[in-house]
Parts: sequence; C-alpha cells; structure tokens
Amino acid sequence: MPRVCYFTGKKTRAGRSIARKGKAKYLGGVGKKTTGITKRKFRPNIQKVRALVDGKVCRIQVSAKAIRMGHVVKPPKRDWKPEGHASSRGESVTA
Repeated sequence: MPRVCYFTGKKTRAGRSIARKGKAKYLGGVGKKTTGITKRKFRPNIQKVRALVDGKVCRIQVSAKAIRMGHVVKPPKRDWKPEGHASSRGESVTA
C-alpha cells in the first residue's frame, strides 16, 4: 500500500541531506563548508487505524496530524460476545 494519508493526502517527499564542516562565522570561524549532499526521504507519520468511513468500519492509513485534527471518527466499542463463550476471568458458563 502506498504511504498516503486518507484525509490530508500527505505522502513521502524527496529532499536532500547536506553535510557541513567548519566553524560558523558568527562564532569566529571562516564559515561552514559543504562536504556532501545526499538524497533522502521525508516520510509522514502514517498510522493504520480502524475508522468509520461512510458509515462503515474499515482500516485506513491516516497521518498523525489528521488524528490530532479530529478527522478520524473511531468506531464504537464492541460488547458482543459469542454464545457459550467463557470470559477470560475464569467464570464458567452454565447452559
């Protein structure tokens, strides 16, 4: 799946990483020198969450910013339990 936010459209962006050496002029040096430029990727903080989309619960990829902004509507908690199923607390079911 592509690393794209469902709501904001954020996706991986290309960029550069610049390595420098030397002492800055304002600190008394002769200035910073660029020693190398390499390609890098800026990846968004994408999370897989269960959310209500058009009234249905589905798993979507959203950015953390979309979660903070309140775009994601979480589904209600499930309280349904199958019949004849004992709970994890050791209680026995009498049928």
